[in-house]
Amino acid sequence: AASGFQRILSTLTLATFPTLYFFTFLYYTDTGSTFFTLFAYLMCLYGNHKTSACLGFCGVMFRQTNIVWTVFCGGSVVAEKLSESWKVEILKSKEKKNLPAQNIISESIRIIRFLLGYFMSFKNISNLIPLIWPYLTVVVIFATFIVLNGGIVLGDRSSHEACLHFPQLFYFFSFSLFFSFPLIVTPGKFISFLHSVRIYFLRYSVLTIVSLFLVWKCTYVHKYLLADNRHYTFYVWRKIFQRHELVKYILVPVYIFAGWSFTDALKSKSVFWNLVYFVCLFAATVPQKLLEFRYFILPYIIYRLNVPMPSLLKLFLELIIYSLVNAITFYFFLNKPFHWPNNEEIQRFMW
Repeated sequence: AASGFQRILSTLTLATFPTLYFFTFLYYTDTGSTFFTLFAYLMCLYGNHKTSACLGFCGVMFRQTNIVWTVFCGGSVVAEKLSESWKVEILKSKEKKNLPAQNIISESIRIIRFLLGYFMSFKNISNLIPLIWPYLTVVVIFATFIVLNGGIVLGDRSSHEACLHFPQLFYFFSFSLFFSFPLIVTPGKFISFLHSVRIYFLRYSVLTIVSLFLVWKCTYVHKYLLADNRHYTFYVWRKIFQRHELVKYILVPVYIFAGWSFTDALKSKSVFWNLVYFVCLFAATVPQKLLEFRYFILPYIIYRLNVPMPSLLKLFLELIIYSLVNAITFYFFLNKPFHWPNNEEIQRFMW
């Protein structure tokens, strides 16, 4: 009974996820985009891959970048098969008593060798194709669209140019840390993180240097971010990032903690599922020049759905935070309209 109530409360909480909940009342594509993509993911989990691919196609019709999550559905099928074969591989190694030293380098090399061997097997490929061909069909159709359209963008292409905006991943991890704070952050988490830093100090030092370099060389500021004062991102950028040139570098430790918390919350998933998810997360966020919280809706919800079921207390805290953020946003939207210079239309604050 408790687990059933937890599922109901978890569903209710996700239904009030602020960035998505707000736009259910406006004429935006986010609701339809999210509905069809999550429905496709559900059908994928049930093994109805043709239906999943069709629903994924509907999601792509709402927003072109949803092709990433159609690929994710197909990739999750492949990840499941890889996990099954990997378990067999582990068992064989245990029987032969030939397990390599457990460190990240040797384990990564072992996984890469396993992947190369798996995908070079005609038998494995012939077993996968009947499962994922519906998703491949959608990808082929989408690739045809890109060729005919001359790119992925419909409309104003000058405002939606793709670039390698690596800090988008940092923003997404911070966004996820904020909204899942009651679920994944505890005093024990901070201690575990500090313990991890102490043990793998060299690894975190390299990660910090790389992150600082990416922030330095790959931070892009879209003209909409600086000009459109109707959105949270405008104020986040002005009140935080524009305080001082060094702020974006000072925040790197926060990004690292947020990324660590994010990946730690998904440790119950297989390494192959995580590989597929993070590749799709990269593809969905990094090419975007504009910092826009609406772009984080789908990757966040898919992440949230795959986090182990939290306790009732944590779910209630999450619901309270979501409700509070929603109340504040709606208050400003309804009660604090304003005008732009040389424009008679009423402007309203929104996500």
